[in-house]
Amino acid sequence: MSLTPKARFLDRATPPHIATLILLAGLSALSMSVFLPALPNMTEHYQTEEWVMQLSVALYLGVNAILQIFIGPLSDYFGRRPVILWGIAAFTLASLACAVAPTPELFLIARMAQAIIALGLVLSRAIVRDMYPQDQAASMIGYVTMGMALVPMIGPAIGGYLNDLMGWQSNFWMLVVLALALFWLVYRDLGETHQGHQTSLANQFAQYPELLTARRFWGYCMAAAFASGSFFAFLGGAPGVGANIYGLGSTALGFYMGAPAVGYLVGNYISGRFSVRVGVNRMILWGTVVTCAGLLTCLILSYTPFDSAAVFFGFMCFVGLGNGMVLPNASAGMLSVRPHLAGTASGLGGAIMIGGGAILSAVASAASAVSVGSSTLVWIMLITSVFSVAAIVYTIQREKRVGAV
Repeated sequence: MSLTPKARFLDRATPPHIATLILLAGLSALSMSVFLPALPNMTEHYQTEEWVMQLSVALYLGVNAILQIFIGPLSDYFGRRPVILWGIAAFTLASLACAVAPTPELFLIARMAQAIIALGLVLSRAIVRDMYPQDQAASMIGYVTMGMALVPMIGPAIGGYLNDLMGWQSNFWMLVVLALALFWLVYRDLGETHQGHQTSLANQFAQYPELLTARRFWGYCMAAAFASGSFFAFLGGAPGVGANIYGLGSTALGFYMGAPAVGYLVGNYISGRFSVRVGVNRMILWGTVVTCAGLLTCLILSYTPFDSAAVFFGFMCFVGLGNGMVLPNASAGMLSVRPHLAGTASGLGGAIMIGGGAILSAVASAASAVSVGSSTLVWIMLITSVFSVAAIVYTIQREKRVGAV
């Protein structure tokens, strides 16, 4: 057992309650997607092009990717608690700036600053690892991940409703209020769980070449990056497709945007239930194939009279399902390539995955803005998913040829 004292709720002399960690990770997930149904209204408000406002997804993801490289080492050096509290404070100010930004340029700058809340997901997992031994930590991280999976189901629906009721700015005012409440909760409940200063940032970066020369690490990274890339392409392109192609209002669009999260929840359950029995590699392969099969069917139907919002968004459940099977197992694969560099692998792998997602989100946003149907977006997602299949097939073959190298 860990020597960390038992958590007592609202006692910062002890580690945090698991509910605090779920809420911390949940705000990180909510900030990514809650405002998406309001993008058409935001475009009209700022009198700009649709693709400009859709950059709010890609730029957010890009900054998120960069921050993931630094958040872990900084928390190792300064401690989890101060990094989280300063990060939430910065996120609160950034959310306020989003709500009152007078120009699209200032809004996008504030939106990039919001990416600091990425520390919610990164450090909630790190804190669990501080508190519990390995096997128990895996179980507790599962609770945090499950809570995160629920947020994207309801977040866009809430955002769409608030947009119709009080305007798009209400989404960011809600984030301000939630961030203030979370700051209070973390201040009261989250005691420091990391003891002592660890390796410096310079030493952390000095370990990267050992990972970057490991082909299996790249295989798992690319499988995860392309699998999640199809979802990030959805985030970038689906608001435009829903509003412009299918004529959905904000509330309806918010409801439909939650479709991948339903599949992700099921995929997470399948991973937890069968990964040990089936094996990491086969689970990743099955997940990528499931995604491709769903997107291929959706693409075929997009050229028929059956094309509709219900069909398009319904088949996005397969993207979530595949991601739920791929991402936990690909993450485990990344960490297993060089076990003594697990922390470095986690940060670098996350940065590669989110960075690739940022690029695909921008491409999908631009494509959907000029598309006359949903097929363009589905093509982008399908091609991305095929690359994910290729990455895991390469990794499996590499492992068979030369072993764990």
